[in-house]
Amino acid sequence: MTENTTMPNAQRDGKAQAAAEKAYRKASRPWFKKKRFLFPLIIVAIMIISGISTAGKGDSSASVAPSSETQAAAPAAAAPAAPAAPAVPTEYKSALKKAESYSNTMHMSKTGIYQQLTSEYGEKFSPEAAQYAVDNLVADYKANALAKAKTYQETMSMSPEGIRQQLTSANGEKFTPEEADYAVQNLK
Repeated sequence: MTENTTMPNAQRDGKAQAAAEKAYRKASRPWFKKKRFLFPLIIVAIMIISGISTAGKGDSSASVAPSSETQAAAPAAAAPAAPAAPAVPTEYKSALKKAESYSNTMHMSKTGIYQQLTSEYGEKFSPEAAQYAVDNLVADYKANALAKAKTYQETMSMSPEGIRQQLTSANGEKFTPEEADYAVQNLK
């Protein structure tokens, strides 16, 4: 009878030991193989790739050859030079690049971009840098609203009124009513 009572204990000990070994293997995995680190790394990689792919698109005017008017004005260098434009701080330039990325890849609204740039959970730019970015961003917010509306229509099968509400919601996309109206009117 003592053998029968020891067998279940031995099985339990074996199961407990196997569970302990599995837990040890899981805990001793390198940090980069754990799921809680993998998802944020993927998000960061996507953001970096999208930033790199949009980095050179706004500077196409730098490679344009000087016009004949500029070349003709060059000998008149004796005239007093106009004061140089104040230098834009690096933080402002970075905020503008990030705003361009949000507009081009995520089709965000002006308010949404500003809030993402200043969010403590987002980019953490100063309010001044974020304001500079949204003021100097060349974006078609109606087109962004339309792109978001199409996404809602295709992936979530939302009604036009539901899409309009999501686009203008303070907890949603934060587009203006005019931008949302344009988007809903141009859905196919």
